[in-house]
Amino acid sequence: MAIEKSQLRKLDDYRWLVPCATKPGMRTDALIYADSRLLEQIVQDLSVEQAMNVAFLPGIVGRSLAMPDIHQGYGFPIGGVAATQLPKGVVSPGGVGFDINCGVRLLGSNLSKDDVRPKLRELVNQLFRDVPSGTGSEGFVQCGWQDLNDVLERGAAWVVERGYGEAADVEFCEESGRMPGADATKVSDRAKQRGRTQIGTLGSGNHFLEVQYVEKVFEPEIAARFGLAEEQVVVMIHCGSRGLGHQVCTDYLKVMNEAMRRYGISLPDRQLACVPADTPEGEDYLAAMAAAANFAWANRQAITHFARRSFEKVFGSDSRLGVVYDVAHNIAKRERHRVGEREMEVLVHRKGATRSFPAGSRFIPPAYRDAGQPVLIPGSMGTASYVLVGTERAMEETFGTVCHGAGRAMSRTAAKKGRDARVETKKLEDQGIILRAETRDGILEEIPEAYKDIDAVVDVVHNAGLARRVARLRPMGVIKG
Repeated sequence: MAIEKSQLRKLDDYRWLVPCATKPGMRTDALIYADSRLLEQIVQDLSVEQAMNVAFLPGIVGRSLAMPDIHQGYGFPIGGVAATQLPKGVVSPGGVGFDINCGVRLLGSNLSKDDVRPKLRELVNQLFRDVPSGTGSEGFVQCGWQDLNDVLERGAAWVVERGYGEAADVEFCEESGRMPGADATKVSDRAKQRGRTQIGTLGSGNHFLEVQYVEKVFEPEIAARFGLAEEQVVVMIHCGSRGLGHQVCTDYLKVMNEAMRRYGISLPDRQLACVPADTPEGEDYLAAMAAAANFAWANRQAITHFARRSFEKVFGSDSRLGVVYDVAHNIAKRERHRVGEREMEVLVHRKGATRSFPAGSRFIPPAYRDAGQPVLIPGSMGTASYVLVGTERAMEETFGTVCHGAGRAMSRTAAKKGRDARVETKKLEDQGIILRAETRDGILEEIPEAYKDIDAVVDVVHNAGLARRVARLRPMGVIKG
């Protein structure tokens, strides 16, 4: 049963507390970031109840956190964040999600909106040919079984070394596109079979490739540091680890459901299946999850290469696409954070949530270190996306984390009901947005109305001090699975 808004304690205009006494067994409070209007949408599903259930996890430290894009997910809400103290705190695959390292990469071009507009349809059609999309799509990167093991352990660098990119690309990825601790032997043959032909593919669902332009710059100095300027054309890629990551999650949920009883763990939701991180099962999952994360970085790197080729075919060899940044938003990471008066090693679960580290962090590229980490928050097709910059307050409150997008406000079934894909495509064209999609459902499930207001979500993030607005991006061309 969904929680009532009256059960939440308003801390300020952007923070709502669920005290740990609300439900017997909660080890800590749950904190929701939202304004009053967003909260009305949030309490319509079970996402706040899920955030409360996360507060039951053994070893949780700080609060169970819910970002303004929160909506109901598997185990954790999507937009949920939780840290457990290592080594004994638990790891939960439901706190990462099925699409491990689903994330966003932003590419900056040397072209303006006026340069691209006359050839926009040609560009979108070329990108649609060069970047396969859809549920069973297969990519153009040849990958044998041993190659795949190398991808799982080496990530984006493997792809670059085979000519699909530039050496500088990996520098501007979270973890340099290669998460430590990955072990290909912990990934099942079934998962490898599902992923082997999928490097360089978008997949389906809410994944996309968008040609956008910088509509507005809020902080010119920071934007210039990120290589962004008004009217500039950029490309945003949103995808993850495809069938391989989904299978890794499926495999280890089964393992952990069977192991929980041995470790004496009981939780209100079986979807929160977990084990202590320092157990064999926990260590195996973290090694497999890191491998799937590396696969996702390799995937986005290959897509980058083929997007560059598309631009060159349409605009000539002088066109350039450089990586602005690449950030994960379905991942669990070992990090050091201050919790109360103590600094400790924790495992931060970010489920549909994005890292937001401040200036000075050694975990962001040297070129951005005195500015802060670029934070990429995409909207839905037909609406805006944002580039923000990380803040110190996020480190103090949310383990350096913000939301990952607008967040669904409508189920996929509800979005499709009574709508025509041709009508929705025409609506976008009337706004100057060219859409290509592999399926009718790929259009209807992702209509702008199916998502929360991206401007409202980003306002909460900005006004709560978790990240600062740098630039607003508008779509010109959209490719969906």
